[in-house]
Amino acid sequence: QLRLVESGGGLVQAGESLTLSCAAPGFTLDHSVIGWFRQAPGKEREGVACITGIGTNIGYADAVKGRFTISRDNTKDTVSLHMDSLKPEDTAVYYCATGKFTFHHGWPLPSIREYKNWGQGTQVTVSS
Repeated sequence: QLRLVESGGGLVQAGESLTLSCAAPGFTLDHSVIGWFRQAPGKEREGVACITGIGTNIGYADAVKGRFTISRDNTKDTVSLHMDSLKPEDTAVYYCATGKFTFHHGWPLPSIREYKNWGQGTQVTVSS
């Protein structure tokens, strides 16, 4: 069964950058939409960004537009989330997930229900 693995989380100060990675050892991700989500303590899991199979279409949550960049390297079967200008409110557990559905640039971020496989998450903590 496909299992996603996130990495790259950590503790940083406000204004610093961090890059998260998502991989699925033993599986290929190049036909799947990959989404990044985050969940802060006491809050619901929310979509952060998503990218389609060959990276043609990308979407971001308003809270991270201009600061976060999602990308994928299908030769390595990895998807990255580069986060710049981090804020304390970005503190959360970050998850990646996969799904097979249609998404186009400009659409609202896909619902959490569209995704079928999830990772265990990686903690990102931003201190002020």
